[in-house]
Amino acid sequence: MSIHDFERYPLTFGPSPIHPLDRLTHHLGGAQVWAKREDCNSGLAFGGNKVRKLEYIVPDVLAQGADTLVSIGGVQSNHTRQVAAVAAKLGLKCRLVQEKWVDWDDPVSDKVGNILLSRIMGADVRLDPSGFDIGIRTSWEDAIADVEKEGGKPYGIPAGASEHHLGGLGFANWAYEVAEQEKDLGVFFDTIIVCTVTGSTHAGMIAGCAALEETAGGRPRRVLGIDASATLDQTSDQVARIARHTAELIGLNRDLRDDEITVLEGWAGEHYGIPVASTIEAIRLCGRLEGMIVDPVYEGKSMAGLIDLVASREIGRDSTVLYAHLGGQPALNAYSAAFE
Repeated sequence: MSIHDFERYPLTFGPSPIHPLDRLTHHLGGAQVWAKREDCNSGLAFGGNKVRKLEYIVPDVLAQGADTLVSIGGVQSNHTRQVAAVAAKLGLKCRLVQEKWVDWDDPVSDKVGNILLSRIMGADVRLDPSGFDIGIRTSWEDAIADVEKEGGKPYGIPAGASEHHLGGLGFANWAYEVAEQEKDLGVFFDTIIVCTVTGSTHAGMIAGCAALEETAGGRPRRVLGIDASATLDQTSDQVARIARHTAELIGLNRDLRDDEITVLEGWAGEHYGIPVASTIEAIRLCGRLEGMIVDPVYEGKSMAGLIDLVASREIGRDSTVLYAHLGGQPALNAYSAAFE
């Protein structure tokens, strides 16, 4: 099989745009830096990377005749907001478990941003005091069981869609999309920078790039995941597992090498969801130089990684870097104190 053999339900506008970050490139004085904008990929509640994953999950939802999507994330989860949007688009109910993944002292954190949007879109939002963990959660399993007890037909989507067996396909296809855009732009991105927490965005990219290199005779490229989980070992293991599973699904005729799976630490801080100095500096720099807004939980941390890797020449001056902007800006509303 290949990525093209899987059914996909279109939820995006088409290929997400790619554009150069000229002023940031000049400021860093090294590699050429471009961005691919998953935050502009869909008309569903500001888009984001999870919409692309859900395109491959929705056909299974419809085939099973589910009437309620059940998912989970933190209070300011981008993923649950996108699940709520897709449920609204499909005319389904949506139940969301929003756990207290982030110990951020803001009195409106459970009232604004992503969770507000989910409520506007009609999701049944259930707050839960449990802390952060990227694995399968009992609270989510209980929510699925509750929907069944109430007579509904639930379809469970785990955090980030990452532990779903189809969760890596969206970003495997992303790699093929990038390759087509490179032809039009006359450029080759030898390095991709992406934030990684629950893992399937990064993992899908790894699998897709490996398959593309093998089947299309493409040039090799590095996919560098910037950890924002602050649980490096768990995230690294999950990325590797999902990447290998996705590679097998799309017909890669070899095992992924360990050197193809790279998760870098140094920018997450000590706790998931808490911006550190480098996060805030990266957000301000992107805003000031490019008018491009990144968030304090994910993109601010991956951008901080990109800035340091390019400025230090760990990514060489002759590289052309593609920054995967995954969305997440609605969460900024819950972090106003960080910018006072």
